[in-house]
Amino acid sequence: MNLNALIETSGEWLRGGGPESDIVVSSRIRLARNLAQFPFPIRASDAVKAEVSELLCNRLLDLDFGPQLYSLDVGDLNEVDRQFLVERQLISRELSDGVGPRCVCISREENLSVMVNEEDHLRVQVLHSGFSLGDTWSQISELDDNIEQHVTYAFSDRFGYLTSCPTNCGTGIRVSVMLHLPALVLTKEIQKVFQALQKISLAVRGLYGEGSQAMGDFYQVSNQVTLGKSEQQIIENVQEVIPNIIAYERRVRNKLVSENRRNLHDQIARAYGILRNAQTISSEETMHLLSSVRMGVNLGLIDELEMATVNEMLIQTQPAHLQKLRGEDLQSAERNVARASYLRERLTGDFTG
Repeated sequence: MNLNALIETSGEWLRGGGPESDIVVSSRIRLARNLAQFPFPIRASDAVKAEVSELLCNRLLDLDFGPQLYSLDVGDLNEVDRQFLVERQLISRELSDGVGPRCVCISREENLSVMVNEEDHLRVQVLHSGFSLGDTWSQISELDDNIEQHVTYAFSDRFGYLTSCPTNCGTGIRVSVMLHLPALVLTKEIQKVFQALQKISLAVRGLYGEGSQAMGDFYQVSNQVTLGKSEQQIIENVQEVIPNIIAYERRVRNKLVSENRRNLHDQIARAYGILRNAQTISSEETMHLLSSVRMGVNLGLIDELEMATVNEMLIQTQPAHLQKLRGEDLQSAERNVARASYLRERLTGDFTG
């Protein structure tokens, strides 16, 4: 797979065509698995990791399963290319920053990726646009069954699938939904959501999952418990909660429009104006302003932009994407200038280098 070719496309999950996609950016399910006959990655030598990587990549590429997979040797990639894949949600920071032989297999639509030698031998991930956990589960379950026909998983009758981290034992499943919640943040109602989720053992993380900070009012809600419940029970638990958050965000958005439309429109218009005219802009400010613009598009306050375009800009303005677009390494200040130029070009057609 040619990473440079990915710059010219956007993954299925960014296209904004899924259910409830005005608020739910994506649904993701990840499975953690290990092979029975090898030490887990945290205890494995580089020689063992190399053997696991070769074995699994070969098996994955030969699977008789819907989307064709393409492999990348993550250990051979430079720092910018690894960060590019992290920003693209195709690999985790842990795989990017890891050591020793490791790889990832990716579908061309970018809605499926399988990481090899991350914290576990296998981290299987399926990512779909909008609120579509049912379809996501169907695809990843089929893929997991296909893989298991070719390898033997480390499994215990008592503890389920065995993983490097005890908190992933059992089903090994992580179900997450990425939500855009600008109205709840603006009105400071978001803390009520956090408190309610904590009480039912659901975690709230940032744009890039565990350990990341929330940026641009984007939050990932996911399960914390993987042991003692079935995959279906865990999915249903998340599936039951998300509609309440969606309804809450919509209710607050509608209240802002009905009670303070002029001020809300002004805030969104100012954000749009800065993005269209800035000469230098940071990643953090860009995410914040694009969040306002995205809400404006969904509320009909900005007519000339598609949501898919805003989603794409959220990713394309990240540091590694900018450097891939420019074809050169850029320092922070240079990235800020390049980011502003990219935004002007996308939003006004005015590109001045």
